[in-house]
Amino acid sequence: MDPDNPVVKLCVDGMQAEMQGRPAEARDAFLRAWAARADAFDACIAAHYVARHQETAEESYRWNAEALAQADAVGDERVRGFYPSLYLNLGHSCELLGDRAAAARYYELAEARLADVPEGPYGDVVRHGVAEGRRRLGTTRDAPEGTPR
Repeated sequence: MDPDNPVVKLCVDGMQAEMQGRPAEARDAFLRAWAARADAFDACIAAHYVARHQETAEESYRWNAEALAQADAVGDERVRGFYPSLYLNLGHSCELLGDRAAAARYYELAEARLADVPEGPYGDVVRHGVAEGRRRLGTTRDAPEGTPR
């Protein structure tokens, strides 16, 4: 991602506010990022973060679905590594809404794209989230014997 992109800068500001325990400031930064979007790529990023600060599961789902729709609209490799996280978040939203079948489908989609997530802390969070979602739903595939879990 381009660190000079105004939407990315606002989302970084929002993440810093979030980590410092200032959720209202984080939400404001993410909403300003949404307002500043210039294209589907920007909209995907902003919607992904706006979804984190919604008061209801329905609104979180709506913003997570918007982030996925915008990623689909980008149509190039810039969003390839986002899909596992987008699917993970949609799975979690569906789980909170009680739609276990949809949640399982999104967790499976996320798992299928995990190779697109870079190694490191971000990738570890996404991989862990997918594994936990599948575990909660009881949809974890058994590993072949001798394969570490």
